[in-house]
Amino acid sequence: MQNSLPKQMKAVLLTGHGGSDKLVYVDDYPVAKPAPGEVTIEVAACGMNNTDVWVREGAYGTEDDPNAMSSWRRGRNTLTFPRIQSCDTVGYIAAVGEGVPAGRLGERVMVDFSIYNAADDYLGDIDYMGHGRDGGYAEYMALPAENAHPIHSDLSDVELATFCCAYLTAEHMLDRARLSSGERILVTGASGGVGSAIIQLARLRGAVPIALVGPGKEQAVKEVGALQAFNRTDPAIFDRLYTATGGELFHVAADLVGGSLFNLCLKALRTHGRYITAGAIGGPVVQFDLRTLYLKHLELHGSSQGTRAAFMRVHHYIEAGALKPLVAGVYRLSAFHEAQRAFMAKKFVGKLVVVPDRHWSAS
Repeated sequence: MQNSLPKQMKAVLLTGHGGSDKLVYVDDYPVAKPAPGEVTIEVAACGMNNTDVWVREGAYGTEDDPNAMSSWRRGRNTLTFPRIQSCDTVGYIAAVGEGVPAGRLGERVMVDFSIYNAADDYLGDIDYMGHGRDGGYAEYMALPAENAHPIHSDLSDVELATFCCAYLTAEHMLDRARLSSGERILVTGASGGVGSAIIQLARLRGAVPIALVGPGKEQAVKEVGALQAFNRTDPAIFDRLYTATGGELFHVAADLVGGSLFNLCLKALRTHGRYITAGAIGGPVVQFDLRTLYLKHLELHGSSQGTRAAFMRVHHYIEAGALKPLVAGVYRLSAFHEAQRAFMAKKFVGKLVVVPDRHWSAS
């Protein structure tokens, strides 16, 4: 069941912490054969994420030193080099390991990238494919069979590759913040993958999202589902948010930026509001007045990845056609450095996707 796999493949290897020079495109990397209980998929498309960049840069700090070089798991690092990054993988099962039915060969699958390390919903020991083991910036990828979920959708492979990481992260954020129908949610970084996912998933819950974005992106996120969208650099931004909510402010703030927007989010929350973050692209170290926290009876939540149940809800939404893919650009795997530069420039709305060269004509 594995004889059809080639011995070598093209892949992008992360060779160490540092700049983009640590990402090397090779054409002779060994193809991983599936172990018992695993499958090897032929990768059709793979989305790009902020986490990959921060892991490359070693930009996660430690609890004692925010400037220390550290990977995503900090002191419990499972990252070894070379590593194939990326977790937003869509592909087709090309080989099955012992114990996996041969009938799964050829299945179109979306990868649940989480390495859960627990039988329940405990996420304190979670890891992910692209960090703790190889991910999808390659022609082939081996993974546990239970993480390769058959997907039935008219969407293209590229469109499907925009969902998993961003929407799982977003759905778990909304779970932890207990967002419910009729509530208002403020979304920072709303033009990115997770931010635009929050907007769509909040609408599915009957909530009302209002977005903060960079200049020129307001209309794009309104088309995704934001009731209103504002330029986050506007000096009068709080007044605009106050007016937009009729002075009622927000039940939830979903913050993916941090930095100077952290305190704006707390100010924009009503009493008993809930703040949640899953990213800090605008700066991870913030000033924080504890009096705001206790005088307004606020809740603060951190969130990363998501549960199996959250993944399956996202999977259901995709198959039901309830989510709109936002493809901002598509790049060949061999043009990975060009894709990474475009990703870091942040001039797009939605997701960038990488496609192995052998599938380029079909993308």
